[in-house]
Amino acid sequence: MQAIIGGTGLYQLTGLTVTRRQVVRTPYGEPSGALTYGRIGDSDEIVFLARHGYGHTLAPHRINYRANLWALHEVGVRRIVSVATVGGIGDGYTPGRIVVPDQIIDYTHDRLHTFFEGGDQPVAHADMTLPYGAEMRADLLTAAEAAGIDVRDGGTYGCTQGPRLETAAEIRRMARDGCDVVGMTGMPEAALARELELDYGALCLITNDAAGQGASTGTISLDEIRNTVETTMQGIHAILGSLVNLKD
Repeated sequence: MQAIIGGTGLYQLTGLTVTRRQVVRTPYGEPSGALTYGRIGDSDEIVFLARHGYGHTLAPHRINYRANLWALHEVGVRRIVSVATVGGIGDGYTPGRIVVPDQIIDYTHDRLHTFFEGGDQPVAHADMTLPYGAEMRADLLTAAEAAGIDVRDGGTYGCTQGPRLETAAEIRRMARDGCDVVGMTGMPEAALARELELDYGALCLITNDAAGQGASTGTISLDEIRNTVETTMQGIHAILGSLVNLKD
């Protein structure tokens, strides 16, 4: 079964025929909300979860990532698409573009970031050399092509703590580190998915130039972010609709 985790601007799926909703209890507390099951067109049943809650009430550092991933795994999900809005840093990573990243750098702190906490559990080391699943990345690119949506293949996602936006100096440091986009929710979500051996991929919508870059040299316009989400999110919906209806 496939799941879609929706970020800012994606609280419901266009074309989703809802079949049921399920509240899942986990050993790690409450997920962001009930799991919504449904179909898009002729797709198999999929699961949707709004990462920030269905009223966008959960800040990035307050999201219970462990509960979200555990709940999806518990109901039989084996493939996850993470949708997120990000700022653009690298050349060519401009507002309105959609990116399928292939790497991630974690700048977060104090988040509950693993299922392996010691005690009566054996120590485990998840291999994060390639943090996104190769099969899911390939399917996202295929789905984008089928939907006629131009996407950027590859890029490094820098994940910051939030909820504040970054300083221009922080973005310059991230650029030196090799980051192409910046967001606040990519970790520990990707690492937790790897610990659960889930095929996890990301679909990132660039909503603005990052701090100190391009149009954001002096300030970041929150109105620009909202406008970009409103005008370009249909491309995300088109790719997701194409993805869940891919046939082997």
